[in-house]
Amino acid sequence: MDSKWEQATALLAQHGQEQLLQFYPQLSAASQAKLVDTILNLDFNKINNMLNNRPTAADHMEALDSIHAWDWDEFDVLEQEQFTQKGWELLRKGKVGALVVAGGQGSRLGHEGPKGTYDIGLPSHKSLFQLQAERLINLSKRAGTAIPWYVMTSPDNHRETVHFFNNHDFFGYAQEDCFFFEQGVMPALDESGKILMAAEDEISLAPSGNGDCFAALKRSGALDDLKRRGVEWLFYYNVDNALIKVADPVFIGVASHFNNPVATKVIEKVEPEEKVGVVCLKNGHPAVVEYNELPESIMYDRDDQGKLKYRLANLSIQLFRTDFIEKHAQTEIPYHVAHKKIPYVNSEGALTAPDKPNAYKFERHHFDFFPLADNLTVLLMKRDAEFAPVKNKEGVDSPFTARKMLFELHRSWLLAAGVPPERLATREIEVSPLVSYAGEGLDPLGVNF
Repeated sequence: MDSKWEQATALLAQHGQEQLLQFYPQLSAASQAKLVDTILNLDFNKINNMLNNRPTAADHMEALDSIHAWDWDEFDVLEQEQFTQKGWELLRKGKVGALVVAGGQGSRLGHEGPKGTYDIGLPSHKSLFQLQAERLINLSKRAGTAIPWYVMTSPDNHRETVHFFNNHDFFGYAQEDCFFFEQGVMPALDESGKILMAAEDEISLAPSGNGDCFAALKRSGALDDLKRRGVEWLFYYNVDNALIKVADPVFIGVASHFNNPVATKVIEKVEPEEKVGVVCLKNGHPAVVEYNELPESIMYDRDDQGKLKYRLANLSIQLFRTDFIEKHAQTEIPYHVAHKKIPYVNSEGALTAPDKPNAYKFERHHFDFFPLADNLTVLLMKRDAEFAPVKNKEGVDSPFTARKMLFELHRSWLLAAGVPPERLATREIEVSPLVSYAGEGLDPLGVNF
């Protein structure tokens, strides 16, 4: 064909999406070129497959069962030490990298900008990114080897994220050990399967979910970087966990010992109705079942010890073997459908804000790779040292609750180090990650207030 416009026109006619060029004649040359390029980059085969293979209610009614978890507290002291030393050995050899999923914005928190740039209100006013960077700096110095840090952004916040790191001199982390890459996007579709427009020259695109992480690692060159460095395990986590133990040596040691393709940290649910996914078996394979997909008929089931049968809460803290990532970087996992209120440009060119769900967003979850693993290592840990998500402006999982958990954790470190309780009374104590990663190295005589 003679032009990109002709290619785009033919492609849209083939797939019944001609509305995407309805405003083309009135656009500037730059806007015309931008729109056509976007259309030519759309994967219509994937879009059609996505529409034709949407999960149904029946897909969530498959056979579920509990999965075995190793309880860290049930290992004896010698076993715990062996696991920890194994983790440090792998860190020293440069066999571990860290991947943070950081594509979200802080809008629910009343924060303008990427969520990782958010300050939860600690005395230091460190952002979530800085807290994580300093934990990695601590480990890297003690291991004597840099831990490469892979930051998966979204098209919405990529530039802001990179700018934030640059403005803060990468928080003292080596720039060459930070690798930024974007997750993919998928178009939003109305209820008749038509792709929506966000503006006259812009298709409505939304991030395709953290399940794009393997494919994004590959297409960005990050997977090649992992292999070049000799990284064998990639530590995966969400940016909004204020207590995240990035590249935790304990977890690495356990994962390496059992050497399954995937390992995951879990905590016990506080109640059957807690809104967290559960790690379990689905049709005999490792899986995560979202809280709204767990049938109420089994939600309250108890085991022989009186504990919830489906109590292992997914934290989005995983270790993936690099060979597993490479094997499945282009494996198609299912898309999950969300019926949302999505603003769109109508046929008259007016931006319309619907008052009820009008369209579908499609995204994939990284835990949908779990069933592809031969087995899954599940490590049960204590919530108060592992998990303080920052999702809501107030109430549950808010900056207030995250701060409170961090202060209580750091207070427990100082008490364990021998600091007299009266010196800590009524104080909000923050220990810098540069001083201590998990409570080690604290001298009660050197603690000043």
